[in-house]
Amino acid sequence: DMRRIQIRETIQSHFEKEEALFHKGIKTLSLFFIDHVSMYRQYDEDGEEFLGEYGKIFEEEYNNILNDKLRLFASSGDEAEKDDYQIYLRRFDTHDIHRGYFSIDKKGHSVNSELKKGSDISDDISAYDLILKNKERLLSFDEPTRFIFSHSALREGWDNPNVFQICTLKHSDSATTKRQEVGRGLRLAVNSSGTRMDAQTIGEDLVHEINKLTVIASE
Repeated sequence: DMRRIQIRETIQSHFEKEEALFHKGIKTLSLFFIDHVSMYRQYDEDGEEFLGEYGKIFEEEYNNILNDKLRLFASSGDEAEKDDYQIYLRRFDTHDIHRGYFSIDKKGHSVNSELKKGSDISDDISAYDLILKNKERLLSFDEPTRFIFSHSALREGWDNPNVFQICTLKHSDSATTKRQEVGRGLRLAVNSSGTRMDAQTIGEDLVHEINKLTVIASE
C-alpha cells in the first residue's frame, strides 16, 4: 500500500509539473528506483516479458489519474487553451510511456545490477542506449517515454537534465547511494531546442521555479 501511494504521488506530481512546462517546450521525466528488477519486469518460461508488481501498479494508477485529468479538462470550459496538452496526453498508450533501464544478461533479460560481477553479465551501460546515445530523442515529445524505472543510480555516465520527480521505492542505508539517486534530478532542464534553462536564459526568478526537484521518499 505504501509503495502504491508513492507511485500515485509521483504520477500526480509529474502531471502537475508536466502541464506547467509543456507549453514552454520542456519535457518532464520521472525516475523510480527499485530494489529488484522483478518488481518491474519478469519473464515467463518462454522468455517473454511481463510486468511485475510495480509495473502493474504504475499502469493502474497512471490510467486512473489520466482519466480524472481528461474529465477535468472536459468540464473546465477552457479546452481550447489546453488542446495541445490534451492531444499529447492521448497520443501514446500507457504501456509505451514507461520503460526500465537495467543491466542485461546474455539472454537479453534484465537483471539486478549488483549481479553483473558474474562473467555472463554485461556492463550497465549497454542497458541505457536510449539515455546515453539518444538523449535528444528521450527529451523529444515524439518519444513516448516519460517514466523511467531503474535498479541502480544510473551513475555510469548518465546525465539527464529533465528528471523532475524521483521516487525511491527501494530501501538503502547508504548515504552515498541516496546522494547518487537524488543527484539524477539535480541537472538544469533543457527545452526541446536544446537550450538550457539557466539564469542567463530565463532569469534568476524563473530558474528556481522551473528547475525544482520533487523527491517522493520511502522514509
